[in-house]
Amino acid sequence: MAARHEEIADELRRAIDCEQYTVGSRLPAETELAAHYGVSRGTVRQAIAALTAEGLIGSRQGARRVVLASRRSQSFTELRSFAQWARSMGREATGHVVTQEYREATPEDAVRLQLRTGTPVLHVLRVRGLDGEPVLLERTVYADWISPAVEAIEPDCPSVTQRLYDATGLVFAYGEHVIDAVAAGSQDAALLGIRRTSPLLRVRRVTTTREGRPVEWSDDRYRSDAVSFSVHNSVDNNALARKTAG
Repeated sequence: MAARHEEIADELRRAIDCEQYTVGSRLPAETELAAHYGVSRGTVRQAIAALTAEGLIGSRQGARRVVLASRRSQSFTELRSFAQWARSMGREATGHVVTQEYREATPEDAVRLQLRTGTPVLHVLRVRGLDGEPVLLERTVYADWISPAVEAIEPDCPSVTQRLYDATGLVFAYGEHVIDAVAAGSQDAALLGIRRTSPLLRVRRVTTTREGRPVEWSDDRYRSDAVSFSVHNSVDNNALARKTAG
């Protein structure tokens, strides 16, 4: 039989998942939670500690706990990969490489990846899916120093992030995201199984190591009927989250 603090932690997880407590909002005070569940504040603290360790909530000393993410949504401050995000929802991430080739770095590549123009960099176009349904196109340019490791990964690998960590110890630590809307062109429409000119959510991102060395930059395009983004602002927190549409 689960301990009481584990049961409370699970109830809070479900409340966060169903957006009873939305990303960016504060949980009730410990005294309120203790009264609600009929337990001591120490038991509530144990439950909250479990959610904090999972990255679902965070806190500043002397302030009430803030919801950072749910298992259905991913705060971009977490920097979880697509596969990790899918797994957190109980979904299966799929991936397939459509094209992969070396090209000389353009001026844009050079600026984003801090390389010389003309440096050979690896361009990869992938289709990503949730439970086999295509929801995302990733057009990623990898820096020259990590390109050979990426090139060696099998085309249907569900998590490139995990495979690079296993093979090289690489940890993606920081990301910068720019989000806008674009219309699907012929290639995007065919790969995602949607009508041409359908709206797509585009995220352009640069990801770096802990030391700030650029690893990749990518143009990611999500089907707007499958994934949405939300922003929750408060004085103490402004979390941008990716979640399934619906």
